[in-house]
Amino acid sequence: MKQVRVRFAPSPTGDLHIGGARTALFNWLFARHHKGKFILRIEDTDTVRSTKEAVDVILNGLRWLGLDWDEGPDIGGMFGPYFQMQRMDIYRSYAARLLASNNAYYCYCSAEELEERRQEALRGGLAPRYDGRCRVISEERKKEYENRGINPVMRFRMPEGGVTRINDLVRGEVTFENALLDDFVILKSSGVPTYNFAVVVDDITMEITHVIRGDDHISNTPRQILLYNAMLSPLPEFAHIPMIFGSDRTRLSKRHGATAITQYEKEGYLNEAMVNYLTLLGWSTSESQQIFKMEELIEKFSLERCAKSAAIFDSQKLLWLNGEYIRAMDTGELAERALPYLKEAGVPLDDMERVKKAIGLEHDKIRLLKDIPDLIRFMLEEDIVYEEDAVESVMKKEGAAKILGELKEELAALENFAAAPLEALARGYAKRKGLKTPQVFHPLRVSVSGRTKGPSLFDMLAFLGRETVIRRMENAARKY
Repeated sequence: MKQVRVRFAPSPTGDLHIGGARTALFNWLFARHHKGKFILRIEDTDTVRSTKEAVDVILNGLRWLGLDWDEGPDIGGMFGPYFQMQRMDIYRSYAARLLASNNAYYCYCSAEELEERRQEALRGGLAPRYDGRCRVISEERKKEYENRGINPVMRFRMPEGGVTRINDLVRGEVTFENALLDDFVILKSSGVPTYNFAVVVDDITMEITHVIRGDDHISNTPRQILLYNAMLSPLPEFAHIPMIFGSDRTRLSKRHGATAITQYEKEGYLNEAMVNYLTLLGWSTSESQQIFKMEELIEKFSLERCAKSAAIFDSQKLLWLNGEYIRAMDTGELAERALPYLKEAGVPLDDMERVKKAIGLEHDKIRLLKDIPDLIRFMLEEDIVYEEDAVESVMKKEGAAKILGELKEELAALENFAAAPLEALARGYAKRKGLKTPQVFHPLRVSVSGRTKGPSLFDMLAFLGRETVIRRMENAARKY
């Protein structure tokens, strides 16, 4: 079998979005599974909207996901350049070959003329398409156009009959009537290639064996196959993977929430959780496995297991999956991953062992890295902020201050300030006073943490230490 060569070819006009990231991932997994090559190519022919900043965002997004490439704009390769705007000579060469073989022709129709014919077709209830009037024009007429300063486009000469078949690796056989396809532009009047032409030339010259992309591209495929045939080049295998929809079954967009990969990184999602979830958008194993290591994904990935119907993006499932990955992570590693968020939030980091222990107390509750600073801040800072709801529902209840005052004296005298003795003391106090344990536990928690929820109460007290606990209890009793 010829070595597998696949590519991801984004346009650098904005962020790397969920759909593009999933396409890149499926190509990368396919290449790694078959020990082939994954090529990164930048389709920057939209010179107005393409930016270097967008290129950097795309590359950084792929790196964050853990996807490396074997050839690409930053590392080069045998088949470069890997920016389309640096490949103009290649496109012109292939266009000249199509012109010489009568598979292409110059079209001198103006934009106004084309729009007029389009409107005329619509008024007649017909599908607007180019009518082919420049297919055959005399040399004299060409010179006339050129003397008038008209720069022509170049169009591909479509077959007038027959069908084009796609043996798609996901969708099976798909058939298109050639008569329904018009003579599309392959070179603009500026000499810049259109998408359908450039992508075919690039895939031919980069020896791409499999084209794996979203099924919104399937309508482009018959035009591309006919270009391959006209250039006497072997076809790659095509695989069109399902679109990604939001919960309302419309195409995923900003109204469904974040769509850019960089936003998920900022929110504190783990890259391995994102990769795991993206893989499950339109692919599954026979046993419906949900959580994978990267090595497992590479081993098990196959196009045969890709779905034909649209995948539904479920932000809650992604959040759940991220929490599962965090809970399975060693506390030390979790602290390292959380470090940028802790620094940005200004959490004291002078004693990293203590930071790790604080994270460990909340480990089971963490779902996002960005949540960690607020979860542990009160355990590491001198001063704490009392949540308004906690004050109203707990601290302002009758008897709360008295309970704290009495309990403080017993805690001060406790010999072993550890979780088990602390719990025994608090329960014993409640029993002696004829109180229910929440009447004691809740004021104690709020007084030392400022909140009604948090880590195991007595593990938290032991972590904070006698001096801090008593000082905070005194402050709370005095304040409320």
